Amino acid sequence: MGRSSRACSLLGSAQLLLLLLALGSAAAQKGSTWKTLSGKAPAIVAKGGFSGLFPDSSSYAYQILGTLSSPDTAMWCDVRLTKDGGGICLPSIDMDNCTVIANVFPQGKKTYNVNGVSTVGWFSVDYTSTDLLNVSLKQSVLSRTGAYDGIFSITPVEIVYTQFNPAAVWLNVQQDSFYSQFKLSMRSYILSLSKKFVVDYISSPEVNFLTSISGRVSKKTKLVFRFLDERSIEPSTNQTYGSMLKNLTFVKTFASGILVPKSYIWSVTPDNYLLPYTSVVDDAHKAGLEIYAADFANDFTISYNYSFDPLAEYLSFIDNGAFSVDGVLSDFPITPSEAVDVAWVMASLVLICSSFSPAGCFSNLNTSKIDHAKPLVISHNGASGDYPDCTDQAYEKAVANGADVIDCPVQVTKDGILICMSSVDLMGVTTVAKSQFASQVTTINDLKAGPGVFTFNLTWDDISKNLKPMISNPAINFGQYRNPRNKNAGNFMRLSDFLTFAKGKDLSGIMITVEHAAFMAEELGFGVVDAVIKALDDSGYNKQTAQNVMIQSTNSSVLVKFKQETKYNLVYMIEENVRDAAPSSLADIKKFANAVSVSTTSVFPETHYYLTNQTNNLVPTLQSAGLQVYVYVLMNEFGSQPNDFFADATAQINAYVQGANVDGVITDFPGTAHRYKLNSCMSMGKNAPLFMSPPKPGDLLSTVPGNAQPPAAAPMPLLTDADVAEPALPPVSNTTTPASPSHAALRMQTDVSILITLLMLCASLLI
Repeated sequence: MGRSSRACSLLGSAQLLLLLLALGSAAAQKGSTWKTLSGKAPAIVAKGGFSGLFPDSSSYAYQILGTLSSPDTAMWCDVRLTKDGGGICLPSIDMDNCTVIANVFPQGKKTYNVNGVSTVGWFSVDYTSTDLLNVSLKQSVLSRTGAYDGIFSITPVEIVYTQFNPAAVWLNVQQDSFYSQFKLSMRSYILSLSKKFVVDYISSPEVNFLTSISGRVSKKTKLVFRFLDERSIEPSTNQTYGSMLKNLTFVKTFASGILVPKSYIWSVTPDNYLLPYTSVVDDAHKAGLEIYAADFANDFTISYNYSFDPLAEYLSFIDNGAFSVDGVLSDFPITPSEAVDVAWVMASLVLICSSFSPAGCFSNLNTSKIDHAKPLVISHNGASGDYPDCTDQAYEKAVANGADVIDCPVQVTKDGILICMSSVDLMGVTTVAKSQFASQVTTINDLKAGPGVFTFNLTWDDISKNLKPMISNPAINFGQYRNPRNKNAGNFMRLSDFLTFAKGKDLSGIMITVEHAAFMAEELGFGVVDAVIKALDDSGYNKQTAQNVMIQSTNSSVLVKFKQETKYNLVYMIEENVRDAAPSSLADIKKFANAVSVSTTSVFPETHYYLTNQTNNLVPTLQSAGLQVYVYVLMNEFGSQPNDFFADATAQINAYVQGANVDGVITDFPGTAHRYKLNSCMSMGKNAPLFMSPPKPGDLLSTVPGNAQPPAAAPMPLLTDADVAEPALPPVSNTTTPASPSHAALRMQTDVSILITLLMLCASLLI
């Protein structure tokens, strides 16, 4: 579908053209909001197509751009020459890095001088175009899926034009001087190609190559000088790229733009935090040069300042109030499309609003006052993606980032103080393993498998004065650690502190999570439900309506008791992954709950990081019964997401909101979800850009060839009334101060427990 075909179905094409021209003229008179050299929106350049998922420069990588990026996205091709002078698209000069050539020509390894560096590998100059017909592509980034390796043939440059209908083409010539050793002329090939096709951009890190074609290609073709590492030597001038950056007036004599690593603009400290931005964008614009930023990939490490949110990184380059680069080069073009897309949004806004706004879905949001009702943004232990769980700083960050609801999972201390703590076991969320209390390790099978130091083992003073919080790292298996500078930041909070803090904030509500109530009643003699109700009463929440009070629990018995004694909104958390809810279970839930929290997997089943087409009707079933549905827990780390979300936290949220129609999201990163609510494409409905359409479960999995298909996931169970029904909470003998757990529930650990504690201590010191 063309970029304006939907619009034309609603408005005659001639009328639409006149209207767009009129609005474009008016916008030009008012001035653009983009701080690019031209005032136009930044260009989106797809490096080898959608190479973040499919092999770079493969047919799938190019073809999928039609639905997963802006219609104006330029297709990037790293041009290599074959022995017979043909042009092919490959991301590496060593073909072994991106193809299976070593399997086809096992004796083909050679050593050549590449710009002064002795390089070993397989090289395109040793093979004719015919030789390479049997050589297929593979993923060049080892951390990405290899499911598509060996499927796609090498793409000739001409095929990019004839088969993929590109809006623009960017040809990158990386090692021109290398090919001259073999009596091959990259210059002749590019000039010949430019006579057959429109070449929108040509880039090279070699001055001689660009000067040799300057004036010999179309005036519409933009010549772009590519800067490599600042210490690398440019072969034509024998200068470092760092020194050439100080002489942009010289670059302007042969190029209209520059392409730089993104670190030239926003560099980072050794521990990966942003330094102040440099003047390079302003310097380029003053020299009359456009500037493009490279090295964007959603699944690469980005600065901790971005909270694992790649969209936030793009916005810092194009919508920071100070400057905007003129384009970005990305392996995942869907994400810059969310930020930059203009043409489609402009056409849609013409139809919807009869006004023009030269901005993408997520740009220029800082001044927006719009806050859509859906989805409800509920924090998970505060902004726990940036600060340790349930600390004052985590809650302050959640409020500052626009959370609608902040949450407090309550635990009880030895002296009967209710505190906000994400786990009843202090081992994983505090520094207790390195404290004098490490010896108090116990095993309580009713609470968790294995040993722990539990909140009710220590007094409030023990915890608040001797321990420090410890940030959670749920994606540690993927090497993704959260904000290390904030590893132990913040202070613990009592429930009373939390309620006082929340009451003065612009929130729609609070959520208190209550677990282990039966254990506390039976083994500690403590009535946690009564204690929570008293705390809410003491804080005046029972006499106000400004903030909604939500009580969440996995135990129906807890919610039944709250329903009997309060009028608060009650949220039943389904702990298991389920595919649907039986009518009998719905009837039971309706007796005590207003809403239900469900896991991400219950909404979108997955297998080996692919969404499956397994039918799950849980969300519509619950909503048809009049229950609100919240999904938990959303995280920004790409390691926590299936491939269908393209390592993009915004695409993940969009899938659950637009695709699954959930009413709220429970998230470690409320700022990302709040920004999603403000995006200008939220209200566009069917007129939203195609790349903002949620993924259809199973579609991406269907692209995986049969021999690489992961095993089918077992069907998830149905939620039944037996899963929901519970006996009433046991009576409580003492509602103020918990007693010691009984010997039946608690077993003091001997040498084994001490050894485990020491191992945990060593592990924590190594992290």
